[in-house]
Amino acid sequence: MNENISDVNPYNGLPDVIKDFRLPDKIVIYDSTLRDGEQMPGVSFSSDQKISIARKLDEIGIPEIEAGFPAVSKNELRTVKKIVREGLDARILVLSRLKKEDIDAAIESEADLILLFIASSPLHLKYKLHMTEEEVKEKIVESIQYVRDHGIIPSFSTEDSTRTPIAFLRELVKLAYEAGARRIGFTDTVGCATPQTIKYIFSAMRKTVPTPFSAHLHNDFGLALINALTALCSGATHVCATINGWGERAGNVSLEQLIMALKVLYNRDLGIDTTKLCELSEMISRFTGIPVPKTQPIVGYNAFTHESGIHAAAVLENPRTYEPISPELVGNKRRIVLGKHSGKHIIKRRLDEIGFKTDEKTINDIVSRIKIMGEKNGSVSEEEFINMIKTYK
Repeated sequence: MNENISDVNPYNGLPDVIKDFRLPDKIVIYDSTLRDGEQMPGVSFSSDQKISIARKLDEIGIPEIEAGFPAVSKNELRTVKKIVREGLDARILVLSRLKKEDIDAAIESEADLILLFIASSPLHLKYKLHMTEEEVKEKIVESIQYVRDHGIIPSFSTEDSTRTPIAFLRELVKLAYEAGARRIGFTDTVGCATPQTIKYIFSAMRKTVPTPFSAHLHNDFGLALINALTALCSGATHVCATINGWGERAGNVSLEQLIMALKVLYNRDLGIDTTKLCELSEMISRFTGIPVPKTQPIVGYNAFTHESGIHAAAVLENPRTYEPISPELVGNKRRIVLGKHSGKHIIKRRLDEIGFKTDEKTINDIVSRIKIMGEKNGSVSEEEFINMIKTYK
């Protein structure tokens, strides 16, 4: 299958469809699996696992890796420093609150870029930080200057950006830019912004200062991917993502979904080796002991699995009938599963594949038995299928 934008869907490339959806010339994905992904409840990577993940991300061509939060612990700091010293092509990023001890740990990690952040919404200022707007502004200027004084590139992000009044957000952005931040990020901390809100905020910020903008988006309402695409079309150039979309609560933008949506649906190849996306997904699952949902787009077991008789027969004639891309493109594979919904055509084909020749009456009987087994067990395994056929010999 040739994954061409017009072949996948003839509408996707039409001028009238894409006229208001323009992606920036340069798009940078920064992966936060080692930081936000690890904040998923029950997840904790060992130092060796983190290094292995960083190597694999670098191997497939991810340009930026958020390696951790050095202030969390001495071991976290040591691990980040080890990743930095791996000599990867990817830039290494670390997170830091606007606290001197956090920033010192981030500086000691030897990372390429420090992601400074502080909450900005009235809700967070009152109930989490217990700070005034003026105190926040003072912290921003002080922290950015402190990072610059140590010769490191500072990035600045507001937390809970999408629940922050636009006037205050604009004020903080100007302040951070004038203080020396050379990248500014906005966060949909609880994933409650609509695509329209994301467009409004990023469009407004783009008119405020001439600096690259990044988007960190959560998936509480299942909008992380579309919000990421909307942010890119509204002023963002950098997007945070995690493998399998894992992270706090409902997770983040899925790395594999974002890469493939850009590559296949928007004809924007970021130079990433997509054939290893399943391998990367499985690595994270193995390290955490958390299975990838079967219905996970792109990398899930069912993403290219077919049981329905009509679907399976059509796929075998032309895969594009029920597969938008070839499974090999992402390191997955096609599976035809026998069960309640299997049709006679597929079962006859399977019989031919194993060299079992029989009459129509026997075939009908096999179909009937497979459907009954499928109703009882959900599907029929290869072993069960072979054992059933043996009963006819």
